Amino acid sequence: MRALIQRVTEARVAVGGETVGAIGPGLLALVCAMRGDDAPRAAALAAKIARLRIFRDGEGRMNRSLLDIGGAALVVSQFTLAADTARGNRPGFSAAAEPALAAELCEAVARGLEALGVEVARGRFGADMAVALVNDGPVTIWLEV
Repeated sequence: MRALIQRVTEARVAVGGETVGAIGPGLLALVCAMRGDDAPRAAALAAKIARLRIFRDGEGRMNRSLLDIGGAALVVSQFTLAADTARGNRPGFSAAAEPALAAELCEAVARGLEALGVEVARGRFGADMAVALVNDGPVTIWLEV
């Protein structure tokens, strides 16, 4: 599983002009299921996202997690994180999981975060989504489990 995590003061996702998910302070998680991924990897990714210490403590250091601050997560599927750009100018996406499994695993990440006590908003799998965010810092982290 792969994820691009952005620390945000706010984020939202819209489909067809309608907001389908929105959060205040927390993390935007763009999530990609890869071929060979399974439920244990989705659970591991959820745990990593929830416990990643990238929020400021009282001294301004990145030392607090999403759980520590009581922040929310916006989970958005993004198969393009599987892009292979090694050859040519057109990315290949054959490393991405098949859509049915990818939908299941992205939802498993969201449910895993909820099980840990994180408030979760979601994008809509397979939809043409417009994602808006205010990146705090900016802080953007690549995760792979």
